[in-house]
This record gives sequence, C-alpha cells and structure tokens, in this order.
Amino acid sequence: MPRNQIAAAILAAAVIAPLASAETLRWARSGDSLTLDPHAQNEGTTHTVAHQIYEPLLHRDMAGQIVPALATSWATVPGNPNVWRFTLREGVTFHGGEAFTADDVVFSIKRAKMESSDMKGLLTSVKDVRAVDDLTVDIETNGANPLLINNLTNLFIMDRGWSEANDSATPQDFAAGETSFAAANTNGTGAFQLVSRTPDERTVFKANPNYWGKGQFPLEVTEIIFTPIQSAATRVAALLSGEVDFVQDVPVQDLGRVDSADGLKVVKAAQNRVIFFGMNQGKADLETDSVEGANPFADRRVREAMNIAINREAIQKVVMRGQSDPTGVIMPPFVNGWTAELGAIPANDLNKAKSLMADAGYGDGFSVTLNCPNDRYINDEAICQAFVGMMGQIGITVNLDSKPKAQHFPTIQNQTTEFYMLGWGVPTFDSHYIFNFLVHSREGDRGPWNNTGYSNADVDSMIVSLESETDLAVRDATIGKIWNQVQQDIVYLPVHNQVLNWSMANNVAFDVQPEDQPHFKYLSFQ
Repeated sequence: MPRNQIAAAILAAAVIAPLASAETLRWARSGDSLTLDPHAQNEGTTHTVAHQIYEPLLHRDMAGQIVPALATSWATVPGNPNVWRFTLREGVTFHGGEAFTADDVVFSIKRAKMESSDMKGLLTSVKDVRAVDDLTVDIETNGANPLLINNLTNLFIMDRGWSEANDSATPQDFAAGETSFAAANTNGTGAFQLVSRTPDERTVFKANPNYWGKGQFPLEVTEIIFTPIQSAATRVAALLSGEVDFVQDVPVQDLGRVDSADGLKVVKAAQNRVIFFGMNQGKADLETDSVEGANPFADRRVREAMNIAINREAIQKVVMRGQSDPTGVIMPPFVNGWTAELGAIPANDLNKAKSLMADAGYGDGFSVTLNCPNDRYINDEAICQAFVGMMGQIGITVNLDSKPKAQHFPTIQNQTTEFYMLGWGVPTFDSHYIFNFLVHSREGDRGPWNNTGYSNADVDSMIVSLESETDLAVRDATIGKIWNQVQQDIVYLPVHNQVLNWSMANNVAFDVQPEDQPHFKYLSFQ
C-alpha cells in the first residue's frame, strides 16, 4: 500500500475504530526499524524496536544510566584487568521458552563481531568470549579496557539454538540487500513479544507473560501498536485526533499546537545526537561533481569555506524553530571529551569563504550531489535544503537527492555517496565510539561509517590506544589530541545537536531518554 494510502487509513481508523484500552500504547514516529535482526544495523530506530524484544547484558535506563539487564553484576577478574566477568540473571527464558544461558551470550557476541554485523565496531577490543559456567561469562580484551561495558548497552542477546535452527547464525547483510529469517522474526528475552509486522506500515507487540522484570518495572503496557508515519502533517493529525498516544518526533513548527491541545503534552530534553555533513575528501576525482580530474573536497580550503558558509544560527532559528543546539564539533555535550571550545561554532563569514574558494581555484564554483535522508532526523530534508542555499552563496551548486533512510544509509555503508548528511548518537557516552566508527581509516572492523576517505595513521594509532589505556588522565589527553587533529583537518561539517520533543497523551507518564530510546517497560499510565 502506498504511504499516502496508509496515512489516510490511519486517520480513517480514528473515526471508525474504538479507542484502545488504557494498557495499549499507540506509538508513531516518522520512520520504521530497518530490520529485526539485532546485529544487522547500528541505527537508532532499529535499536528502539529491538530494545522492546531483545535485551543486552546491561542497558541505559530512562535517565541514561547504565543498569543491570541480563547480567546482574560485572567486574574485571582480580589480577587480570584484561578479562571482564559477567554474572548472568537466573531464571530468564526466551519468548519461545528456551532457557537463557552463557552459551547464548558467547554466541551473540561472536555473531555481533562477524563481517556482516553493523555492531562489530563496538567490539574491536574483544579478543575472546567464553562461558565459565551456565551463568557466568568472561570477555577478554586486547589489553585492559575499563570502558568495555559502555559498548554493550545496545549489544542484544539472541538464543543460539533458535538462530542456528533458522539459518540465522550469521547476521543479515543489510547493506548488500540480503534478507533472512531473523530480519523478519524474533525470539528475545525482553518485556514484549512480536505479534505481527508489516514493514513501514504497522508492528504489534504484546507483553511477555514470563518476563523476569515483573515487580521491578511498571510493565503497565500490555500491547504496543507501532505505526511509522512519514508525513509530518499526518503524524500530528493522528496525535491530535487521539489515534496515537505517543509521538517521538512532532515537527518543531507544530510543538506549540500540540502542547496547547487538550489532553496532550510535550516533554523536552537535549538529545545525545549530533547532525553533520560528510564529504569524500579521499577520492582523486569525484563522480558526482562538475570538476574533471580533481576532487574539490580534497582541498582543505574548500572544506573550510563550506564550514564557515553554514549559518548554523539561521538553521536553528528558521528551520528548527529554536529546537536545536548549534555546534562546531561532531560530539554532543554528553560525551567524554567534549569542551565548550570544541563545541564553539565557527563564525559565518561569506566573504572569507569566497576568498578561500578562489584561493583553491574554485572561484567560479562547482556542482555536486548531496544525499540526504527524509525520514530519520528532525527536519532532515529541510536542513539539507537550507544547506543547499548556503552553499550556493559561495558558488557551490548542490543537487539534493533525498531518500528514506532505508535507501540512504546503504549509500554510506557501500561508499556510493560522495556527499551526505548523517546523524550520530553516542550510546557509550565516550569519544572513542565516534572515532572508531567515523574517524579511523576504513579497514577491517574499524571505520565502518567513515565514508570521507580520511585516513591518518597517527590518529588511527591513538584511537586504538584508547581501548587499553587505564590511566584516565592520559586517555583523556589522547582524546583531546585526536579531536584537535580532526577539527584541524575539517573531516566533517557539524551543524547542531538535536533537541528531543516527545509528545504524548496527558495520561502517559514517561521521561525523555537522552538517546531517544523509549523503553516502554518503564512507562506508566496516570
């Protein structure tokens, strides 16, 4: 069914269908999960759906604090700082009735390290994982890694037997367009079980009757009906009409109308996510530009000109209606390594930008294609449109190509885009996560989302050293050195940190989670 027909059907249902019971949560947002395979995509909405069904060893609660999940305790082994020992929760079963054991943890972590997994970049320091007994697991790292646990909060545990029996022992290769049983079916330990799913239309969950967390969480939601609604106007209309109870991404221009509507409220908080543009500065010649035999992005003067041509304050005021935090670094303030100096935005200076373009030999400008998502970040396409106009002021004609995230992200992963928008959340709350995915040379398990062609051997070495540096003062100093180099080289063009505006019915009691991860087992009805 086409998206416009889906949207119309949603609104029609509000008129002809009775409202759901108080235990049913009707949830909407602009985009859907890309896959149900929990290791196939390291993407926010995909993790949001997975968190309802699957669980990691430990996770971040609604305040963003690390708390026990499938592991009840963890610590390095005395005398061996290279080994973390996890004590697992007793009496946990998967939705299919299988007992949860250490064997499932070993299987899942090894699965997440496979080539087709998009989670492998979180596990680059892991040397081995082994079961000590049924309820104890050791994870050995290449050198002491005091922050290993920060990398595990979105690392979901699957049942080994179920996965192997259904030809899903290997993660779905999403970027290659592969499908698999685990991409459409689930068997987790989480608070909710999958009932039905039609991608991009509707996913239904029901409460897990055997969930281990009974008595520890409110668990007031007995059913979740998730409806992706790409159209902003339709999404708002569904909320205002009472057809949905909870919307994560009401457009900024409609926040006042929603907040003043009877029976609705808006809850705001800063998000641990930054929005930026990436450009391939490593190619000898771009395919999507008008320059023959050269790559204008390879010239630092061009990158600097583009950086100072972005009017971040105008984007904040006009496009985001004040609901953003302009920044000069691809690191949110939540993250270890952030400083006000790094976050300061460069002055918007068109005269200097034009001079830099002329000095680089591009006084007459050039044209290039920009790839942008239109259903992933807050006002993503509108930000790209504003950016196009700003680049035009210094002679760069940007041809905008906007697509849904399901088509956009593979262009980055497969390196078929040369200029693109990306947003990056930092679940570890540490700079290493950004460096390992976005800055390190693209080789092996490292740099999987670095589509810039940027490669600096000294920076790579420092990034790897962060995984085993136990002196936190030394580690922080190294983080500072890396950021200084990244900023000097203008690897990316930062725009702003997102601000979250969760909109919901008044009877829903739910705090905003800084990673934009609504764990619905915490939700209560008033």
